[in-house]
Amino acid sequence: MSKLWSSSIGKKLVMSLSGLFLLVFLLVHLVANLFFYGGEDAYNAMCEFMDTNPVIQVMVPVLAAGFVIHIAWATAITLKNQTARPVKYKVQDLSASSTWESRNMYVLGIIILGVLAWHLTDFWSHMQLQHFIGGEAVNNPYELLIQTFANPIISILYMVWIIALWFHLRHGFWSAFQTVGLNNQVWIRRWQCAARLYALIVAVGFISIPIAVLILAIFGK
Repeated sequence: MSKLWSSSIGKKLVMSLSGLFLLVFLLVHLVANLFFYGGEDAYNAMCEFMDTNPVIQVMVPVLAAGFVIHIAWATAITLKNQTARPVKYKVQDLSASSTWESRNMYVLGIIILGVLAWHLTDFWSHMQLQHFIGGEAVNNPYELLIQTFANPIISILYMVWIIALWFHLRHGFWSAFQTVGLNNQVWIRRWQCAARLYALIVAVGFISIPIAVLILAIFGK
């Protein structure tokens, strides 16, 4: 069993399972963010629930572990693939046999990780983190969101992040199911279709919020 988890197949399986776990988190996070459209009271109530609910608090370190495992195994697989080819092959045009996102998953992951680190300092550190360390959380998360995304530079950076996430999900979603064994010709096409739909819903949902805030900032409430 230990050989399985240390093998390439085992690493891919761990990365896929952790990725599927993160897919669920993204959907939950999106639903929470969409409370923005319910107005200030609805969004603040949702944030209070997410920040203080004991189940959510227990899931935070689990989620962090999921990210660490996913990133660590992705790095290990990428490095192994590179070192396995000491002599570079002749440059080939792979665009016909693979998608752009499948060839750049690790680069997309680095972009996502970098902007995620900034995003955590902008929101999570002012809200949920304060409940963990006994600090004082921001009084009005809705106002924090408005002030943050009213800055066009921050909004554009956030949207670039979500676009990178969109590409990452388009391939990662169906690839995870393929790795766990659901890879026959019928189901793989279904997972690919579901991946495109899921990635689109997540991307449009997240990007709509900074766009809405910018529109409010330009034209007024």
